Amino acid sequence: MAKGISAILLAAGESRRMGQPKLILPWGGTTVLGQVVATFAEAGIEDILVVTGGARREVEQLVAQLSKQYPVRAVYNPEHARGEMLSSIQTGLANLSPNADASLIGLGDQPQVREATIRSICAAYLQTEAPLVFPSFENRRGHPWLASRTFWSEVLALPQTTNPRQFINGYPGRIEYVQADGSILQDLDTPEDYNRQHP
Repeated sequence: MAKGISAILLAAGESRRMGQPKLILPWGGTTVLGQVVATFAEAGIEDILVVTGGARREVEQLVAQLSKQYPVRAVYNPEHARGEMLSSIQTGLANLSPNADASLIGLGDQPQVREATIRSICAAYLQTEAPLVFPSFENRRGHPWLASRTFWSEVLALPQTTNPRQFINGYPGRIEYVQADGSILQDLDTPEDYNRQHP
């Protein structure tokens, strides 16, 4: 159980390259987003916030169904169409529980994410209290990553034009890295991605 750690799942994209709402596509016995939520919950995360935007109605209906089984809720990002990823991260941070000390930032279209990776990131944070924790594979950072509450005010104050990666690169000495596998770099953007990877 990852006490004090919440999760923000970024699920506001328009799925333009997929050609249909990708988060509700089948994935094993559930859906793409359903698999992500289940994995985070099984890793001990007790507060999961899904930031919606594109395909809002379909995604929020799915979240409502998932909430019967998992600790998940939805919040809408009204800036999703022009705000890029940062606006969804800011929407999520602004709506987290006041009891949260840190937040994982995950992707709603990353059903390959492993429970062990999430647990390792949380353990590294709890052991080191590093303000930023990233999984790494072959020297590349991936998702999900963790930001402690000490960083939230800075992230919330960033202008919409900021790339989160640029901001993070300004704090190289404050990042704790956790070795992970290649799943941290995978997501689903195109029909080819989906057809190649789905179970």
